[in-house]
Amino acid sequence: CNPLLPLPVLQAAHCQMIKDLSACLLGQNLRVDCRYENKTSNPLTYEFSITKDNRKHVIHSTISVSENIYRSRANVTMHKNLVCLHLQSFTTSDEGIYMCELKATNDYTGNQIRNITVIKDKLEKCAGFSLLIQNTSWLLLLLLSLPLLQAVDFVSL
Repeated sequence: CNPLLPLPVLQAAHCQMIKDLSACLLGQNLRVDCRYENKTSNPLTYEFSITKDNRKHVIHSTISVSENIYRSRANVTMHKNLVCLHLQSFTTSDEGIYMCELKATNDYTGNQIRNITVIKDKLEKCAGFSLLIQNTSWLLLLLLSLPLLQAVDFVSL
């Protein structure tokens, strides 16, 4: 957000900030996590692209058209404050500068952009617990329902 603009309170209400961009390997697949701070309930549009050989290639997007070579290999999942790119069969030819671009509908502050350089040999494996954290409600629900399931088993005996 630009603090020099008038009506800073109104401006802050529309600000979409990318907090972090990270990449990791999940088996043979690349995962790029684009975490953002959500200050609006407006619909979010996104674009993941890669720059290699000084050319931008759109991998997956709701802003513009994705390139054919990526279309069948890429998909995006959205969670609370996280847009996640999954690129299947990641190889060294997919190395480059990955960019996450976010834009909230009716956000006049412009698109938020963050870059990360992705090199296969330098990528870490994705931590399993980050997925667990996003699905804590499911885990909690499962744990809470265990006594109930055991009680049902006991009654059926």
